[in-house]
Formats: sequence, structure tokens, C-alpha cells
Amino acid sequence: MNTTTRNFLLLSLGLILGVMLTVGHSVFADRDAIEAGPLPLKELRTFTDVFANIKANYVEPVEDKELLENAIRGMLSGLDPHSAYLDEEAFEELQVGTTGEFGGLGIEVGMEDGFVKVIAPIDDTPAQRAGIAAGDLIIRLDDTPVKGLTLREAVDIMRGKPGTDITLTIVREGLDAPFKVTITRAIIKVTSVKHRLLAPGFGYVRITQFQSNTADNLMEAIKTLKKENGGKLDGLVLDLRNNPGGVLSAAVDVADTFLEQGLIVYTEGRAPDSEVRFKATPGDALDGAPIVVLINVGSASASEIVAGALQDHRRAVIMGRRSFGKGSVQTVLPMKDGTALKLTTARYYTPSGRSIQAEGIEPDIQLAKVEVSVVENEDFEPVTEADLKRHLENGTEGDKAVAGEEDAAAAIGKLLKEDYQLFEALNLLKGLYILKQQAPAAS
Repeated sequence: MNTTTRNFLLLSLGLILGVMLTVGHSVFADRDAIEAGPLPLKELRTFTDVFANIKANYVEPVEDKELLENAIRGMLSGLDPHSAYLDEEAFEELQVGTTGEFGGLGIEVGMEDGFVKVIAPIDDTPAQRAGIAAGDLIIRLDDTPVKGLTLREAVDIMRGKPGTDITLTIVREGLDAPFKVTITRAIIKVTSVKHRLLAPGFGYVRITQFQSNTADNLMEAIKTLKKENGGKLDGLVLDLRNNPGGVLSAAVDVADTFLEQGLIVYTEGRAPDSEVRFKATPGDALDGAPIVVLINVGSASASEIVAGALQDHRRAVIMGRRSFGKGSVQTVLPMKDGTALKLTTARYYTPSGRSIQAEGIEPDIQLAKVEVSVVENEDFEPVTEADLKRHLENGTEGDKAVAGEEDAAAAIGKLLKEDYQLFEALNLLKGLYILKQQAPAAS
């Protein structure tokens, strides 16, 4: 080894060690939990050899800063799908993303086997209206193959000026061949909580994402539903399908809305400050009325925390399909230069000690994803007692009652055709209410 190369390697090694020590001091200073150990000199020497070869032999000159940032990205991306290095622009976008308004297609995505995987489409967005589904793999963006791109690069391509189009090539489980979908970009405004009455006494609340104000919006929705139904609710369907998660504190507050006491969720990791326990406070917004929670493979992270807590406390019946299984905690660690590390630091556990990670929440009642087609023959009307000549009258104001029943039946029929899973959830909710009403008499 000549003197020049040796000096370069020593300089590079000093630079790398300096970077490591600077990062370690700024992020992990005074943390006794970080184990002290000997420096991996052999591996660092290999690193400097690679660094030197790239600097000397790569087809085009490469800046030291670019090489070092790529090395940092590689360290983090090799850990798990959720750890990442955030440059200044990415760090700013992460902070803006919690406001509930951003530009793009309206999908929560991750990486799987080098392709972009859809975790969940967001309600009322171009992606959702175009039929993008949880679990879809995006393999091409316009004419650009996704393979070889980082998630950040793929997201940058999907984002763009509102009103412009992008064509996604998608692989979907169960289909023999990829297909293309053209989507028009738009400003994405996420409404965290939606609500309506499904039937007299039975409310419906959908949470699309967990934002900082989600729990407050949930309480307002419940108050509105109660007001529309004479001051109380007999039951509630909480829809968490295709909810990709969000703010942890929001998930805790949503679960606390329906729990009187007990553990909601806890986290465990290597560092002492990663071990946190969240407990419920007194007060149930529904006063014990039954709850059915709908989940599917697009329900992730914060959604799974809520479903797991309500399931373990037997406060709700969980219905649908097994959830996504994202049970890890990411901590954003700001750096001195305006960048940040998004690092997985802990795992979530439900009150009973179940790890959500890679397992998800198993529903109490499994529901397949089906579409129901109701065929009606308008040329045939079945004969009833009311059609017979000289039939006896009911003796009460039956006409009004029948009209009301027909309206209710029409609404239920519409629900059956539009959302079979929600239709089944409503039926279960009515059954739970009946059982609850009969319980005191049976005791």
C-alpha cells in the first residue's frame, strides 16, 4: 500500500469515526442504555476501502457528502422497512404531513421486495376513487420501473401538480396479469372522522386517519349522533378499515373514549425511555352500549392499537379481516444539521401482552371481502294478506307503520349492496343490543 493511499484511508477512517461520534453525541448523549463496546475496526477498514475505491474508480466523480448520506441511508434501510434517514426536505414534509392536507394521489405506501406496496387508500381521494386497494403492488410509475427506486424517489414521482395524470401499473393478488390505472393528482384533504346513523338508535363512525384532533372530533360525532337519536345511542359501528394509522396519542385517546379503566397499550424497547404504558381514564362516551369494530388488511398501527385494546377489554366485537400487523414504534431523532433519523425503537403490545408486529389483530368474527348483487324482479310482486279480497283491516294506524318499515327496508337493502361488511356489522350490533336488554331479566 503506497503512502498516498494509506494516508487517504487513515483520513477516511478518521472522518467516518468523527461522523459516528458526532451523531452519537447529538442523539444518544447521556443514555446509559447504549452499550459501550470496542470499535469494529475490521469492518470500518472495509468501509474505507470501499469508499476509496468508489472515489478513485467510479465512472463519474461523486461528492463525499453524497457517498456518506447514501451510507447512512443504507444502514437504516437495512434494519427494517420503517427506519429511514430524512434529509432536510423529507424531515419538513414529515412535519407538514401531520396537518391533514397534502398533495398527491391519496395512498399510504411502503416498500416490499423492491416494489411500492399500498398499505391503504385514503377515503375520498383520487386513489380510492380509482379503485386502488390495500395490498396492491405498484411496479411501474408511468414509464419508470419502481424496482431500483427508493420509497422517497417513488413518492416524489407520484406527487405532482394537482390536475396532472400518472399511470400506475399494479399487481394485485388473485389476478393473473398486471393492470394499469390512470389517476389525476389532487390536493389531498383528510377528514379524520365521519359519522351517520345507520338505523334508528345505531350510529356509524369512520376514522380515516389518527391525527392530533381525532379524539375531539370523535366525541363531537358521538354527541351529534346522540342528538339525532333522542339523546342516546343503542350501539355503534366503529369503522377502521383501510386506516393506515397516525399519531399514537390519538389512538390512545380514541380507545379511552370507550374504556372506563385499565391498560390501553404499552411499548417495550432497549432504551429505558422506550418503555411506556398508557392507561384509560374513567368515562365511557357510550355508557356501555355495544360496539362493533370493522378492520381489514389496510388497518395498521394506531388502528390496531385501538382494536386490540377494545378486544382485550371485551368492550367491542372485532369484525372483518386480520389487520396489517404494523406493531413497531418509530422515533424521529432530529440531528444538528436539520436532518433526522426515523428509527424503530420499540414494539407495541396490547393490554393482554400480544405483540401486534407482523401478526396483526385477528377478528373475533371473520368476514370475507364479497360483493352482494341483489336481483329484483319488478314484474313479479308476491301475494300477501293485504292483497286478498275482503281482508280484515289492521285496526290501527298501520299504513304509517308499513310506510316506515318500507323506508327502513330500502335503506338496509341499499347498505347490503353497497357495503356487505357494514351490513353484517349492523346486524351483529342489533343482536348485541337485544342480548344486552335481555341480560337483566335472565339474571
